[in-house]
Amino acid sequence: MAKNGNIHPKRIFRSVKSLQKAWEEYKEDLHDQANEWLRIQYVGKEGNRMEDPQKVPYTLEGFKRYCRERYGDVSGYFENHSNYYDDFVGICAQIREEIRENQIIGGLLGFYNPSITQRLNGLADKTETKVNIEQPLFGDEE
Repeated sequence: MAKNGNIHPKRIFRSVKSLQKAWEEYKEDLHDQANEWLRIQYVGKEGNRMEDPQKVPYTLEGFKRYCRERYGDVSGYFENHSNYYDDFVGICAQIREEIRENQIIGGLLGFYNPSITQRLNGLADKTETKVNIEQPLFGDEE
């Protein structure tokens, strides 16, 4: 056991609740970031300028960046090499599921690009096209 009382010397969060708290902070930060991504529209007879903040999607990469800037590298929690973070497996799975759900619903509702959402989440819109070309037996007779 490390001096700081953690099982792994590089462990940033002592409990599942502290990682959950960082996740909630990340979601609040994304809500604030929405004001940086404005959709500008001109509406009405007078063409009044309207600024609508856009919904910013949850991403695992964004969460890792957020934590790296505030706490340190959290990649180990999600990768769990050598089983150092076994007690965090549940919360990490929950975070991944929430990210995936956010992206899928956002894509379905048109907030996010559906094509990118499908690719990020391993969803494919596959269509089967079958083409039958028949070759004449004797060619063209003139």
